[in-house]
Amino acid sequence: MKKSRVFLVAAILLTFAAVNSGIWFTVTRKCANNFSDTSQLKMIDVAKYLPYEEDSYLAHVDTDIMLEGDLPVLDGAAALVPVYASVIENIYPEGCVTYEGGVFDDNNLYGENFAEGSAMRYRNTIRGFNAVVDGSADIFFTAHPSADQMAYAEEQGVELEIVPIGYEAFVFFVNTDNPVTDLTTDQIRSIYAGDITNWSEIGGPNLPINALTRVPGSGSQTMMDAFMGDTPIAPRRPESIFGPAIGYSFRFYLSGMVSNPNVRMLDINGISPTMENIQNGTYPLVAQFYIVYRADNDNPNVQTVVDFLLSDEGAELIRQCGYTPLTDS
Repeated sequence: MKKSRVFLVAAILLTFAAVNSGIWFTVTRKCANNFSDTSQLKMIDVAKYLPYEEDSYLAHVDTDIMLEGDLPVLDGAAALVPVYASVIENIYPEGCVTYEGGVFDDNNLYGENFAEGSAMRYRNTIRGFNAVVDGSADIFFTAHPSADQMAYAEEQGVELEIVPIGYEAFVFFVNTDNPVTDLTTDQIRSIYAGDITNWSEIGGPNLPINALTRVPGSGSQTMMDAFMGDTPIAPRRPESIFGPAIGYSFRFYLSGMVSNPNVRMLDINGISPTMENIQNGTYPLVAQFYIVYRADNDNPNVQTVVDFLLSDEGAELIRQCGYTPLTDS
């Protein structure tokens, strides 16, 4: 009887040890080195980019332009808030940015606090683009609109003007603890296509790759879809959550607006995404960004804003905002 109890206790202990060892090797060990959390992007702090506020991070240029009369309502993607807020700071009259209740609300994550008549709005890519089509915003600052967004405009019978105003690098990023520092475009496509699934295949640890994606219709996801071309993005594998992450965004959004010291942008094909490499065309993933407005918008100040952005002063504003202008003025 005593021997059977001893064997039973021993069996229980061995089973417990085996279960815990299995959990360690399949979950705990991987989670201990997945360094994924800091690869997640944060929301921008809109309060840092408000016109006419003393501590705002906005550009200032010398210009004689000052709009009067019917002021175009500006809206844009998160990554381009500094640009269109700086336009308002430089050529719009003070007092044209207004808030519900009279003051900016720190919980104003997606522009809910901007008043209906405010010259600045922030509805982000999907809602902001639709606002231009529907007529509640005049000019939208964005990466190139997606096929679905263009289809929406066509369905509404709206013709759009899409004007490039600058360049920005499309970047991929990892945690700084990840030893991988450089990938080729083919390797990245293979990761997101599901053909490369472990970091050890590309010089990293023996852990699954946690390939993050963005919201459909967002500027970064539209750029990613264009980057992938005809190659579909594979469904996310359940085990990938235990591995180091890789994500994508635009350079200044990542490095300036939601900067995180624990995140590192990858070199692509051996080239770093510096402003110099964007300007000289050596960095391989460079995209233009645009202003979008309705072709039938008869507000003369819309064209004034367009002309300003395409001028030398506009190029300097774009440069001060952390982006690369179309021409080196």
